[in-house]
Formats: sequence, C-alpha cells, structure tokens
Amino acid sequence: MTTTLITGANKGLGFETARRLVAAGHTVYLGSRDAERGRRAAGSIGARPVPIDVTDDASVAAAAKAVEAEGGLDVLVNNAGIELYAPDGSVIGAADQTADGMRTVLETNVLGTVRVLHAFLPLLERSAAPAVVNVSSGLASLARMSSQGVRGSAYPGVAYPVSKAAVNMLTVQYANAFPGMRINAVEPGYTATDLNRHAGTQTVEEGAEIIVRMALVGPDGPTGGYFDAAGPLPW
Repeated sequence: MTTTLITGANKGLGFETARRLVAAGHTVYLGSRDAERGRRAAGSIGARPVPIDVTDDASVAAAAKAVEAEGGLDVLVNNAGIELYAPDGSVIGAADQTADGMRTVLETNVLGTVRVLHAFLPLLERSAAPAVVNVSSGLASLARMSSQGVRGSAYPGVAYPVSKAAVNMLTVQYANAFPGMRINAVEPGYTATDLNRHAGTQTVEEGAEIIVRMALVGPDGPTGGYFDAAGPLPW
C-alpha cells in the first residue's frame, strides 16, 4: 500500500489530488493547518487527517512523528502555498512589493517546502519507491516570463513567481542530492482556487491531473524535472 502526504489539502488542488489518490488505492494523509477543516475534508473521501502548518517547525515535526508512527511515507506532495493581495483585491506588483510581504510568501511557499522536506526525508528514504511532487507554477519559468506574449508573462505580481522559481531550484537540488527518489516540480495550470480568488480558467479536476500523475510515478520515472499536463516545461 502506497502512503502519501499532501500539504494544504483540505480544499482546492490539494483536496482533489487527495481524492484521486485515495481512489487509486493510496493511503492518504490529508494535511491542513486547520485541524477541524482537515478532519471534515479527510472524512469525506476516506483519507487520514494530519494537522500541519508548514510555517511552524513544531507542527511539521509533530506531523512527521504521527505519520512515522502509522508506518512511514512513500509520496510527499508539497502543495501548500499562498499569494498576497492588496486591499483592493489586486495582486501586489513591483512598485508596491515590500520585503515584509515577500518574506510572508517565501515563508510558506519556499521555507515551508524545505521544512516539510527536512522532516519527512528520513521517512521517504525508507520507502522502496519514494517520490516528491513540488507544486510550482508556470509563473516560475524564467524562459516563459521573459518572453512577451507568452501566457502569464504579463502577470504583475512579484512574490509568488519568485517563490515558485525558488521551488523549482529546490526541486533540482534535492533531486541531485537524492537520486534514488523521484522529485519533480509541476505546473497545474491556471486553476480556479482560493489562491487566485477563483479567477482561474481550469477546474480543479483538470489542474490536479499533473500532480496526480507525478505522485504515481514509478522508480523508473523522471526526476529533477518541471512538467505540466502536456509535458516538460522550460525553466
């Protein structure tokens, strides 16, 4: 039985990924900052709730201990992520981006990913077929964002694309450090979720497709890559 942990999974892409992996036969730990919301979400799909706040060392350590006590981990999906908005609802652009705002986004999207990886790597190393899926974004592609006319290149926000570009580099470096694991970054596409205030043009079912696919990758699958549903993406 494959055991999977998904962070930020009580709603949106994380929840849909959890639902699909439960249906595929995984034992899924549904991670959520809010214990009660996580419990309700997990109960609705047959997953196991695990309280986890990726910005808090003690919370992540407790989650790792709880999963270890139940037998270990095979797949980790780093899905938890945030974006910041101005009071008028617009994305904060370059002229208004502050260091404090940047720090808030990096704490969840980048340091949270590192925090979770650090805590769960010992469990993954004991698995016969360990895999890590880092949920990134097309906004993390330097090649795309520096090309005029390419979808997403006009996005005015700074903190979120920067954070996801860092997640891409984390993916490469962890894949290099742990060649026995399948570690990949994925771009779900512009999916309607709370993250973008449901402005996305895809459903969560469509967005979760590449996350699920990489969570199911076998020992001979790709590693150190960056993918959307259509295939590899330019860094």
